[in-house]
Amino acid sequence: MKKSVLSVMLTTAMAVSMIAAVPAMAESVTIGVYEPASGDNGAGGKQETLGIQYANSVAPTVEIDGTEYDVVLDIVDNESNNDKAVSAASKLVSDGSSIVLGSYGSGVSIAGSQTFADAGVPALGVTCTNPQVTLGNTHYFRICFLDPFQGTVLANFAKDNFEAAKAYVLTKQGDDYSAGLGHYFTQAFEDLGGEVVAETFPEGNSDFTSYITSAKNAEADVIFAPTSTEAAALIIEQAAAQGVEVPLLAGDTWDSNVILNAAEGKDVSIYVTTFYQEGGNAEFDEGMKEFINSDSTNLANNGGDDTVAAVTAMGYDAYFTALEALKAAGSTDPAAVNEALWNVTYDGVCGRIEFDENGDAARSAAFVKQANTETGAWDFVAEQGIE
Repeated sequence: MKKSVLSVMLTTAMAVSMIAAVPAMAESVTIGVYEPASGDNGAGGKQETLGIQYANSVAPTVEIDGTEYDVVLDIVDNESNNDKAVSAASKLVSDGSSIVLGSYGSGVSIAGSQTFADAGVPALGVTCTNPQVTLGNTHYFRICFLDPFQGTVLANFAKDNFEAAKAYVLTKQGDDYSAGLGHYFTQAFEDLGGEVVAETFPEGNSDFTSYITSAKNAEADVIFAPTSTEAAALIIEQAAAQGVEVPLLAGDTWDSNVILNAAEGKDVSIYVTTFYQEGGNAEFDEGMKEFINSDSTNLANNGGDDTVAAVTAMGYDAYFTALEALKAAGSTDPAAVNEALWNVTYDGVCGRIEFDENGDAARSAAFVKQANTETGAWDFVAEQGIE
């Protein structure tokens, strides 16, 4: 029996109605997050990622060429390991990232760089400060200052504030960040007329007693140790146990509540250079603290309290810089995003971001902070540049 024309029309209309009732799938764009969540730099990587995640909660969509896109964060753990960094980078490429953010740690940034280059995917470094990250390539950018600048700031600070004539410099073997920053501090300190006694420690070392004894025997005026937070906590504990009275200096990796917790209640003097001072942007600080306290995982990833780390603020700025690049490109195509990045500018909570011919951000000052061993907080000391 044939269906009537009316029946066919009604069936067709119902089918069309059902199709129309199904909502259209939203467009999405993937931003890769290439950060350590484990290994020596896991604590800092988690805090940097928190800033990116908070930024994504503030701005979960972006308009690209007139179309609204959901922004999907693809977060991988590079494990603070140069060998495993390549597979982490490869996953972000295969997942279709339009741009990658990270990493905390210059070594893994350098290790993953060629993978991003081969795939034509741009990477935006957040706090990877070694010059080799961007040198000689056109795909890796960064929003932080560099180690030659940071090392010189610290050398000047040691001379200006402590009248230091001799510095003991302790770095980790095979760590690009540690060796690089140690080198630039040494170079600047010696240029200022100072003397440097330098030693290195191997991977996996946990006993720093002999190194601290060497610093004391050398009668150093300052100890400079650009290390991971994991090593730093041990250095602080053992320096306090040996009654070290001279200042401990470090770069941005020590700007962490891991350091504050290690130093609390101890008779040690700790100064660090960093990218942001909590209190610099009240609206950001308030929102970031709410985000950290809103979820037990967030709180744990921030070290158990709501101290706002500079790397967290930098992660926040990196995310919005990536959105500006996507908007400027008018496309999710990585090649177009890469090209657009050169001319992107963004006024973030850590200052204005724009890139030079190497893809490095123009930064002219660093924050110097001191660990308050009584309150367990950072005290602002100075915003210092170099002459």
